[in-house]
Amino acid sequence: PGRSLWRRRIPLILFAIGLVVLGTGAARPQASVLVPSDSATILLAMDVSASMCSTDVSPNRITAAQHAARDFVKSQDGKSQIGLVTFSGIAGLIVPPTKDTGALLKAIDGLRTARGTAIGQAILTSVDAISEINPQVQPTGVQLPAPTTALADFQPDTIVVLTDGRNTDGVDPVTAATQAAARHVRVYTIGFGTTNPSPMVCPAAQISGDAAIRGDGRGFGGGFGGYGGGRYQQIDEATLTKVASLTGGKYFQAKDAKSLSDVLRDLPGSISLTKKHTEVTIYFA
Repeated sequence: PGRSLWRRRIPLILFAIGLVVLGTGAARPQASVLVPSDSATILLAMDVSASMCSTDVSPNRITAAQHAARDFVKSQDGKSQIGLVTFSGIAGLIVPPTKDTGALLKAIDGLRTARGTAIGQAILTSVDAISEINPQVQPTGVQLPAPTTALADFQPDTIVVLTDGRNTDGVDPVTAATQAAARHVRVYTIGFGTTNPSPMVCPAAQISGDAAIRGDGRGFGGGFGGYGGGRYQQIDEATLTKVASLTGGKYFQAKDAKSLSDVLRDLPGSISLTKKHTEVTIYFA
């Protein structure tokens, strides 16, 4: 009799379980899942300030950075979308996130230096570029509260800032990092160059039309805006480290062309898996 009673109750138990499962599915449950890097977007923000003409890195910093950026883009082989932001006294989106390797390489080849260093503005410009393709990231014009707890869930999109100096124009980098953190966008920072006093030499093709920089085909040396021929590296490592820490990223130092290439080559491994909220209704269904 006991077994017979349980047999009669089994359909009722299964029915109750089914109602619970269907009710949970109808609530559109969310879960944090790991997202591979090939579903992410990387915004590469490159410093094109006048100091990138320093020759402490042969033949100069800007050329070495271009080579490293080209290798980075080609190594992705269309797996990730990459966007290119450049900054000197202002920042601009040069190439929106794309898998078009040719467009990215052409833009990198055409980089030209100018005065000023707007690291904070480069971060905000990168955030806005991400917001255009990821509806979960609000543009910087929308005020959001700063995160009150450590970032546990990151967006699958990342900003990489490559700079050889410190912020001189526009918004403070830490303020910009707070905006990125509020949107759960990670920022990795790279300080590039040495502290060795070195002349600054760029060919005309690497110099913008800025009147304070000689663009007569003879390159330029010292004597303008405090950027003398013996100017040495002044990376603001404290700020770059804080920017990365606030956003869940990491700071790297690259003193020469090889170390810069190594950092960029290894970056996909650092950001290969990111947490993202996704709906798991299908599993309940």
